[in-house]
Amino acid sequence: MDVYAPQTWLPHERPLLPGSPSTPLHSDRRRLAYLIVGFIVAMTGGLGNALVTVNLPYAQGSLGVYAAEIQWLPAAYVMANVSMNLLLVKFRQQYGLQLFTELFLGLYAVATLAHLFVHGLASAIAVRAAHGMSGAALTVLGLYYVLQAFPAQHRLKAVVLGVGFPQLALPMARLFSSELLEIGEWRGLYFFELGMALLAMGCVLLLKLPPGDRVKAFEKLDFLTFGLFAPGVALLCAVLALGRTVWWFESPWLGYCLAGAIVLIAAALLVEHNRSAPLLNTRWLSTGMMLRLAASVLLIRIVQSEAAGTVGFLQALGLNNDQMQTLWLITLVGSVGGIAVSALTITPARIQPSLMIALAMMAVGAFMDSRATNLTRPEQMYVSQFLLAFGGTFFLGPTFVSGFGAVIAAPRNLISFSLMFTMSQNIGGLLGSAIVGTVQVMREKFHSSQLVENLTLLDPQVAARVQSGGAALAGSLADAGTRNALGVAQLGAAATREANILAYNDVFLLIAAVAVATILWMLLHHLWNICTACRPAPLAQNAQTAMANVSLNNSGSK
Repeated sequence: MDVYAPQTWLPHERPLLPGSPSTPLHSDRRRLAYLIVGFIVAMTGGLGNALVTVNLPYAQGSLGVYAAEIQWLPAAYVMANVSMNLLLVKFRQQYGLQLFTELFLGLYAVATLAHLFVHGLASAIAVRAAHGMSGAALTVLGLYYVLQAFPAQHRLKAVVLGVGFPQLALPMARLFSSELLEIGEWRGLYFFELGMALLAMGCVLLLKLPPGDRVKAFEKLDFLTFGLFAPGVALLCAVLALGRTVWWFESPWLGYCLAGAIVLIAAALLVEHNRSAPLLNTRWLSTGMMLRLAASVLLIRIVQSEAAGTVGFLQALGLNNDQMQTLWLITLVGSVGGIAVSALTITPARIQPSLMIALAMMAVGAFMDSRATNLTRPEQMYVSQFLLAFGGTFFLGPTFVSGFGAVIAAPRNLISFSLMFTMSQNIGGLLGSAIVGTVQVMREKFHSSQLVENLTLLDPQVAARVQSGGAALAGSLADAGTRNALGVAQLGAAATREANILAYNDVFLLIAAVAVATILWMLLHHLWNICTACRPAPLAQNAQTAMANVSLNNSGSK
C-alpha cells in the first residue's frame, strides 16, 4: 500500500494542507476531549521553559554558575525552537502526525529524565534544546487538537485559542513555581516538567488525531539550507541573549558571532532564492504584506517585554515572587480574557482594529507603570499589568489569522510563514528583553551619576541623613567612625535604588512610545489602503477616457 497515494475525503473531511489532520464530524463529548488534550499539549510545549525562565536566579545558584552562563538556558530553547520549525512542516507532511508526535514527546521526556540524574550546566542546556525542538512540535500539535474541537464555522475561533494557549505558560509558571521549589528544590521543576511530558504523551496516544494526507516532501538541498540556517540562528540568539550580561562592546566574541550569523543566514537565503522549489520562499517573504506582518509581531513582542521589566522593578524594591502572587493571578486572568475576547470577536474585517486596540491597551499599561516610585507595590500595578496581559494575548490570534490566509491561497508557503511567525515571536522576545535590560542599565548609570553628583557631606540634609542612618546602629556599634561609614553606605544604597526606579520608569515610557508609534504606523497604512481602494485604477481611467472620446467622436460625426 502506497502511503503517499491520494486518499478519498468527503468535502468536510479534506485536510487543509498536507501534513495536517482531516476534519471528520465528532460528537460533542469527543470535541470536548480534543479541546482538553489540545490545552494540555500546548501548555506542555511552553510551561517547562517558562518554569526555568522564571527561576533563572535560583537555577544559577543551584548550578553554581555565573550570570552570563545561566543565560544559555533560554538561548538554547530559542535556538532549537526556531531552527526546528524549518524542518518540522515537511517532517509532518512526509512521515505523518503520529510519528511526529511520539518522536518529539519521547525526546523531551527522555532528556528531562536524564537531567534529574546529571545536574550540570551542560545537561541543563541539552534539556532546554530538547524542549525547544519538542516545543516547536507541541505548539502545532496543540493547535491541531483544538481545531478538532470546533465545527467548520468556528474554525477561526479555534485558531485563536490554539495559538493563545501557549501564552498562558509564563503567568502560570509564576503562580506555582515557588511551591515546586519548596517541594523538591530544583528537582521539583524538572519532575513537574517530566510529568507534563508524560501526561501529554498519554493523552495523544489515547486520543489520536484523524489521519491526513502524506506527500514526499524532503529534498537534498533542504538539509543544506538547514545546515546553514540553524547555526546562523543559534549565533544570533546567543548574541541577543548574552549581550546585555557580558555587555555589547566589551566582549569581542559577540561581534564574531553576529558576523557569523549574518553570513550563514544570508547564505541560506541565497540558496533558497535560487531554488525552483524552495524550502523558504524568499520572494513571498519579501512582499510588503509579509514584511509588515513580521514587523508587527516583532514590535508587539518588544512591547510585551514590559512584563520582564515589571519583574525587575519589583525585585529592585526588594520583593520576591511570593509577594507578587496576586499580581500574577491578575495577569493570568488578563491573558485568559484576551484570548477569550479575541476568539469571540475574530473576523477578517476586525483584524486591523484588533491589533490597534491591543497596542493601545499595552501603551496605556506601560505609561501607567512609568510613574512608579519607591512606594509602588504590586497593588498599584494591578490595572496596568491586566491591560498589558490582555493586549498581549488579544493581538496574537488576529495576527496569525491575517498571515495564514495567504498560506491557504498558496500552501507551498506554509514553511515560510511558520518560520517567519516563529522567528518574529521568539527573536522578538529575546530582542525585547535585551532592549529592556540594556536601556535600564544605561539609564541607571545616568540617573545614578546625577543623584550622586549632588550628594556631599557639606549639605546639611545629606549629613543629617548619614547621621540618622548611623544612629540606628548605636546600640550595636560603639565606634562612631564605623557608624558614620555604614550611614554613608546606606545613603549610597538608597541612591542606587532610586536610580534603578527612575531607569525602569524610562524603560516603561520607551515601551509606551514604541506601542504608540506602532499604532500610528498601522493607522497610516490602514488609511492608505482605504484611499488606494477608493481611487480608480489607471487602466479603468484610461478605458473610461477612451470610451468618452469615442462617444464624442461619434456624436461629432453625426
